[in-house]
Amino acid sequence: MKSTNYSSTSPIKPHSKQAQASAKPGDYEPKASVPIAVRTTGREYVNPIDYQHPYESMSSFSELLALRYDANRTRHAYYRQLRLIHEHFGCDPATLSEAQLRDYFLFVKLKKRWRPKSIRQALAASKMFLVNLLGHAEWRVFSQIRTKDHDTLPAVLTRQQVHDLLAHIRLRRYRTPLKLIYCCGLRLSECLGLTIHDIRGQENKLLIRHSKGHQDRVAPLPTTMYEELRRYWAFHRHPLLLFPNVGRGDHNRQALAQRMHGATFPMPCSSLQRLLILARKHLNIPAASVHSLRQNAASREMPSRKSELI
Repeated sequence: MKSTNYSSTSPIKPHSKQAQASAKPGDYEPKASVPIAVRTTGREYVNPIDYQHPYESMSSFSELLALRYDANRTRHAYYRQLRLIHEHFGCDPATLSEAQLRDYFLFVKLKKRWRPKSIRQALAASKMFLVNLLGHAEWRVFSQIRTKDHDTLPAVLTRQQVHDLLAHIRLRRYRTPLKLIYCCGLRLSECLGLTIHDIRGQENKLLIRHSKGHQDRVAPLPTTMYEELRRYWAFHRHPLLLFPNVGRGDHNRQALAQRMHGATFPMPCSSLQRLLILARKHLNIPAASVHSLRQNAASREMPSRKSELI
C-alpha cells in the first residue's frame, strides 16, 4: 500500500481566477503544519497478518504470505481463498483431509461455477497452505485439478458508444478519470492512484508507478487531456492526489472543493464502476465496463463538453 505525508494549507479559493490560471499539477507547494497520511491506492487491502485469525494455522499462513509476496493485494487474495475453505467446512483448514479438499474443488467447479482464474487462485492458495506450510507433498489432488481459460473476446466498443458513455456521465469528477482511462489505456486503480507528481505535461507523458507486478511505465498524454487535468486539479488543488475522494456533505462548489482538498485517499474504484454500469444500462450497451475503456484505448477522440459541472 502506497502512502505519503503532506502538510495541509489554508482553505483554498476555488473561484479565484488568478489561482486557476497559475495552478497546474506539479507546481503546487503546500506550506503549513499538520502532516496527514495520504493513501494513494484506489483500494485498500488490510495486510492479512493483522487480521483476527480464528486458528493458529491461518495466522501462520498470513506470515508465510508476508514473506513470500510484496503486493498486499496478492496476500489478501490468497488469504481470502483459505478463509472461504475454512467457512465452507466450518473447521480449522489444517485438519482437512485430501478427500475433503477434492470435494471442495468439485463444489466450486460444478455447483458454484467459478471461472478458471478463480479456481487456479484457490488451488495455488490451498497448495501453498497444505504443501508449503503443512507438508502434505504426497497429496495427489493438486495434480488432478486442471482448468483452461475460455476463449472469449473482450468487449469492443465503437467510438460512438464510447462517446455516448462518457457524455452520459454528468459530473466532471467522474467523467475526467474515465476519459483519462480511455485516452491513456490505464487500469482503474492506476488512474485513481495518480498524483500531481506523475504528470509530465511539458513532455506529454504520464508516469504510472507501482503498476501490476510492481512495474513502473510511461504512457503518452495528449495535450488536450493534460489541459483538462490542469483545469480539474485547479478546482480542488489537493497537494498530492489528482482524483481525491469527494466524501459526504454539501455539494456546493466551495464545500466540495474543501473536502476534496483535505481528502486522505483517492476516489473509490466502486464509484466509477457503478456509474458506468448505470450509463451502460441506460444506453442499452450490452457489454461495457471501466476495463472496456482501457481495451478501446487505441482511439484518441474525446467527447467535447463545455459543462464544468463538478
